Amino acid sequence: MQTLEPRTRLWTREEYYRLAEDGYFQDQRVERIGGEILNMSPQLNQHYAGISAAAEALAKVFTGPYWIRTQAPLYLGEDSDPEPDVAVVKGTRKDFQDHPATALLIVEVSGTTLNFDRGRKASLYAHAGIKDYWILNLNDRALEVRRKPVQDAAQPFGWRYAEAAVLDAAQRVSPLALPKAKIAVADLLP
Repeated sequence: MQTLEPRTRLWTREEYYRLAEDGYFQDQRVERIGGEILNMSPQLNQHYAGISAAAEALAKVFTGPYWIRTQAPLYLGEDSDPEPDVAVVKGTRKDFQDHPATALLIVEVSGTTLNFDRGRKASLYAHAGIKDYWILNLNDRALEVRRKPVQDAAQPFGWRYAEAAVLDAAQRVSPLALPKAKIAVADLLP
């Protein structure tokens, strides 16, 4: 007799959004990553304050045709619709009929999900070609800047960031898309 291991059921984009339209995820925070529907942890005030602080700081430098999106899906291929805490997209909301498929910069505000954001999410964003990925580390009050996506078969999505730096609250950071802009890390922190 042949033995079979249980398998995870992967959800298509169409199925995922149909479930959402039918109210299946009502009052839940979920994301579809690698075809799996993940329940995300409840949002604490410090987390949301970090999202607000980051969005406000980025809006000061990304003026003009940029859309600062908070907790909104990105369409990163047929199997993933993550909802980064902050994403900077080239263009305005009127330029999009569907969720954007890329971003100039993604910021995840992270406390309880730090390992997930450093691991699986970083690999997903690197695989999608996101060149500038920041993790606002609430535990250490620091900004982790990840850049230069490279292939790495050992990673969940086959990609990782070759460059990583940790900046403290006293330092400044420049987005790759606006290298002359200087943002105080303290302004990103709640």
